[in-house]
Amino acid sequence: MSLIESLHQTESYLLGPPECCALFRAEPADFQVEEILGFELDGQGEHLFVQLRKTGENTDWVAQQLARHTQTHVRDIGYAGKKDRHAVTDQWFSLRLPLNQSIDWSGFESDSIQVLQQQRHGRKLKTGVHQGNRFAIRLRQVSDPEALQSRFQQLIQLGVPNYFGEQRFGHGYGNLYKAEQMLLGSLRERNRQKRGLYISALRSMLFNRVVSARIDAGRWNRLALGEVLMLNASQSCFCVSEEAELPALQERLDQGELHLTAPLWGRGGLMTGADAEAFELSVLEPWQTLCVGLESLGLNQERRAVRVKMQSPAIEQVDTADWVIRFALPAGVFATSVLRELCQLQAGR
Repeated sequence: MSLIESLHQTESYLLGPPECCALFRAEPADFQVEEILGFELDGQGEHLFVQLRKTGENTDWVAQQLARHTQTHVRDIGYAGKKDRHAVTDQWFSLRLPLNQSIDWSGFESDSIQVLQQQRHGRKLKTGVHQGNRFAIRLRQVSDPEALQSRFQQLIQLGVPNYFGEQRFGHGYGNLYKAEQMLLGSLRERNRQKRGLYISALRSMLFNRVVSARIDAGRWNRLALGEVLMLNASQSCFCVSEEAELPALQERLDQGELHLTAPLWGRGGLMTGADAEAFELSVLEPWQTLCVGLESLGLNQERRAVRVKMQSPAIEQVDTADWVIRFALPAGVFATSVLRELCQLQAGR
């Protein structure tokens, strides 16, 4: 078994494997996403922000069509993050456009792309700057509605493991294999975007392994000396270095003000200490070759919360056996990680 084959194991469930089954994505409208910018557009500047509703189209392709229609170079098209193709998504794009120029959208819109609104702004829209995403997801033919509702309420209280979703790893985990080939020197990827995609996939899977191990070891929500905590809705971290701090910090952890973290691997020492550091090193020991390879690329150690809390969660029955769940998540968090904890999904497409 190769290192990559041993790496992509099934992640542990927080509440055990779900018993409820449901049909997912029978049509794009079953998975609706609204991007939340989280900042006000200033109404002026050389960048035109356009909110599009796209159905069954991927982000890169839409950016290319925008560039073509506006006679703009694709490098001048900005977006905050890539959205799932098999969905209906309300997403913002920016394009660099002279102040005295306007766009006729009549030849651009189609059955799969509509312009919702547009406004000027002084800066280009860059990856990761948005606040998050709001989801409305229809689950069809739900086998056990009571189990679905009960589990949803439990996840509201406990939070959800902040796993990177399977789409991060590519079809058949292809992005992971490409990353391994790059580290071994058998693949020289010249495309910067693809190179970043492969390396990100490897860091993400190592992170998933630590989160899964925390659940297995009963360290999901238990604070210990040396742990690194992250403030909710923030990237600010600190290490727990004093025994006397543990009771108060554990209370804040239980209330959702703080979250435990796991490493996104890179060079430099782990931020954790004491037993927490030993635990993380023991989990990743089988994949030290991959960790050393990531360090050689110049990536620095980072941290990511192991838990995420759904914002504004709601669930409702919309048909005899169909249910819609609604919630918002911070940027970089995968809705599919919520769904895998909630029920067993059967592909509808």
